Amino acid sequence: MMGPGWYLRRLSRMGPAEVVGRARHAVVQRQWRTALPTPPDWPSHPRFTAALPAGVLGKASGEAVSRLLATADELMAGRAEYFGVVRTDFEAPDWFLDPKTGRRAPSDVYAFDVPYRSEDTVGDIKQIWEPSRHQHLTVLAAAFALTGSPDYAARVAAHLRSWWAANPPLRGPHWVSGIELGIRLLSWVWTRRLLDGWPGVSELFEDNPEFQLQLWHHQNWLSTLRSHGSSANNHVIAEDAGLLAAACAFGWFRESARWRAEATRSLDVQLARNTFASGLNAELASEYHGLVLELGLAAAVEADAAGTPVQPSTWDVLLRMTDALASIVDNRLRPPRQGDADDGFGLIVDGAATDRWASLLATGEVLFGRLDWWPAVPGDDVRTPLLASLASRTPRASGVRPARRPAHLRDAGMTILRSGRVWARCDGGPHGFLSIAAHAHADALSVEVRHDGVDVLADPGTFCYHGEPQWRSYFRSTLGHNTLELAGRDQSVSGGPFLWTRHAVTKVLDVRTPEKGPSQWRAAHDGYAPAVHRRTVELDGEVLKIIDEVLGETGQAARLAFHLGPAVTVLLDGNVAHLRWPAPPAAGQGKSLAGTRTESLAGRGTDFSSAPGADPLGGRAADSSSASEADPLVGHVSGSLADSGRAVRTAVLELPPELSWTAHRGETDPPLGWYSAGFGRKEPSTTLVGTGAAGHLTTLLRFS
Repeated sequence: MMGPGWYLRRLSRMGPAEVVGRARHAVVQRQWRTALPTPPDWPSHPRFTAALPAGVLGKASGEAVSRLLATADELMAGRAEYFGVVRTDFEAPDWFLDPKTGRRAPSDVYAFDVPYRSEDTVGDIKQIWEPSRHQHLTVLAAAFALTGSPDYAARVAAHLRSWWAANPPLRGPHWVSGIELGIRLLSWVWTRRLLDGWPGVSELFEDNPEFQLQLWHHQNWLSTLRSHGSSANNHVIAEDAGLLAAACAFGWFRESARWRAEATRSLDVQLARNTFASGLNAELASEYHGLVLELGLAAAVEADAAGTPVQPSTWDVLLRMTDALASIVDNRLRPPRQGDADDGFGLIVDGAATDRWASLLATGEVLFGRLDWWPAVPGDDVRTPLLASLASRTPRASGVRPARRPAHLRDAGMTILRSGRVWARCDGGPHGFLSIAAHAHADALSVEVRHDGVDVLADPGTFCYHGEPQWRSYFRSTLGHNTLELAGRDQSVSGGPFLWTRHAVTKVLDVRTPEKGPSQWRAAHDGYAPAVHRRTVELDGEVLKIIDEVLGETGQAARLAFHLGPAVTVLLDGNVAHLRWPAPPAAGQGKSLAGTRTESLAGRGTDFSSAPGADPLGGRAADSSSASEADPLVGHVSGSLADSGRAVRTAVLELPPELSWTAHRGETDPPLGWYSAGFGRKEPSTTLVGTGAAGHLTTLLRFS
């Protein structure tokens, strides 16, 4: 639980209007404790008219359908995975159980009394909330729609009835957070749509008093307690999207027209506020760009299908977001790994192996049309034809689109340098969004470098939010990114797991990104004022140069960190690091490399010997038989190159000789040398740390 100090810091980041608004919410919550609001009478013969057009299911590719059915069959067998934890109880899940800690959240407590931030009391709340977004039910419903098998539909019905019975309005943890209610409503809309044609669908939805009660209370909650002020980030988008979709598809209450109008107006305003003019999400967290875009598209097509379209300005923002995504992905369609990421999706009607980013770009291509500079996008997902079929009457957005691929998104401070297979992201933007910058990391001037989609200089990721403060602090710290730390402290000051009380201010000084030839980026930040950290990054062919300068107060103790991707094996020889990793599959022969793995030797090392002048990692994969159990970095080799049967890529990282360099892998006290491929998951990777006096430091990365 948060202490008094946190509440004071949080209050200091609110304006007067937000304080008043939160006081009003507190009054409503107090009233609901003793007297639940009463829903109106349900219409006598409600009809669901938002069905899919005939024949649209046949437009999904065979590969996409196969992936979907594979995931659906795992669910039918009772297996599901959330944030790295595999559950085998999904035939009849306990909606309050956290399988990670074994704890069970209180189910019969007034929602706003549930201490959901306390892992000791409720367990990991993300593990509890995620299944109750009911996105596994949209997958099962889609499997029914594609196959006609009633078993999928029966499982959906069993889960919904179980959840409704266990979660009466405003009782337990599933009524605490608006984002959960909004995404759940969106899932219910699509579940009903995809079950159309099943004999029991009307009894489950339109003719079911339990559903009527749940539906009204979800929408009334969202209309009454909408996020605002310093919390009006991706949460308010999810709240508006869910309210709008439900009020369109299930528009049977006397409040439905008002809810539609409210949600339409708010979605238009909040999407604009949450998005830079360049199209990037203002939270500067790449995964949340995907979440907000998914939510916005799902809500907009729902309104169009109901004949109550959203504003053209809403579509313009979604267009800009789609073009921005196309502009920043690497050649494997992977976006940056900037800021927080919690694997949140807005709408899932695809198998787990479907590439999320390719799917979003495929949807954008159908809705808005592709530009000449867009990367090639495989159209092999289920969601795209379904969404597009509902948007047939949508007027195309009229915003001006970039004539060439943007390299520098000035307002977001993101610059992408490209040369052949080399992709580099340079971070020179604002610290985060709104006064609390909830999902920001202390990563000013950090770089992220990939070669043919493989993380070489990696952003380590996020790993966790609640319950493990040491790990939360590490993954969003300055030392946890490819940038310079001074005096052993972060550039920005944290006031809690989703609160920053001081934000470093960054300014991009120069950007040169010609279509041919060398490119350059230079920026500085004041996070260590009066000292200033200035960084220059130059990319010329397959050579990347990084120059770090500390101005104003030189000589301070500094640590310069470079985090290597989990696929990279490292031989550190003084200030020279020899890097080696398996080549990725040829395009079209494998998925994107977000999860590329090698067998890591956590806590062990390998002593490679080589003749003078030979490749220091030449010809041999890591052999644990030569490792010393006492020394995790014998011979300064970190990681192992598993026999992948693929070619091997190499690079040389020439580190500043002014610093003393050490390699770290899988350390826990304190954490150092970790990579999180997704929320709740982490694995050892190698971090190179140079320690010494701040000054003028030059790093060279040469790809072979």
